[in-house]
Amino acid sequence: MTSLTFNDYCHHLESQTDLLRSQVAGADTTTPVSTCPGWDLGRLLRHVGGDHRWAEEIVRTRATAPVADDCVNDPAVYGHLDGASLDTWLREGAAKLGATLRGAGPDVRVWTPADGAVVEQSARFWARRMTHETLVHRADATLATGGEFTVDDDLAVDGVEEWLQFATVPEAYESGPDAPGLLGPGRTLHFHAAGVGEWFVDLTGDRPSWRPRSAEEAAATVHGTVTDLLLFLYRRPAPALETRGDTTLLELWLNRTGFWLEA
Repeated sequence: MTSLTFNDYCHHLESQTDLLRSQVAGADTTTPVSTCPGWDLGRLLRHVGGDHRWAEEIVRTRATAPVADDCVNDPAVYGHLDGASLDTWLREGAAKLGATLRGAGPDVRVWTPADGAVVEQSARFWARRMTHETLVHRADATLATGGEFTVDDDLAVDGVEEWLQFATVPEAYESGPDAPGLLGPGRTLHFHAAGVGEWFVDLTGDRPSWRPRSAEEAAATVHGTVTDLLLFLYRRPAPALETRGDTTLLELWLNRTGFWLEA
């Protein structure tokens, strides 16, 4: 299980932003980002900075209901920002979010888009979510600019476990007109990150569950480094990963649990 604290998240969201800024320093902001179809580097950076400002407003105002997210999803909102102004703007947004989170503390209750029965409605959620939002888009920028993406194991482990937590909300498994059922007999997954950790996902009950360090046999297994596993979950290139068993089930699980990426 993750060992990261609220203060760790506040530190990481700022340091991941700094790493992202360093990665794209001097790069052409019109460079396509293949892992975010239709985006270029400028659009990606404005999205990250908009996310930081959206989360900061939610925590600062102690929002109890959804807050408009035009600054995240409307590319025109910050379309005037480019080049050096984008770099400064990113730094300032991350610093302001970090300060607001620290000022609020981990347990202050605020609205989140996650199921309250699964994920706590608190500033802690936003510190963690913005950390991994920034980290994954740093991976996108690194791939776009031809760099090598690396991340500390403890942070990658936490990213995997955040995904597994989101994978237990009803939207990820309940049947619907355009959503094939995910649960059923014999439906189990095993993820193994060499030298770091293991996770067993059980889809045989009334709702999904997961547990660490299980030696149980599974219908499908995934082996690789924890960084590649995290990238795999986010549908980013991870060619060194090895999958075995029921890959149809694995693909279905990835599609269902990734619903929130399209929101």
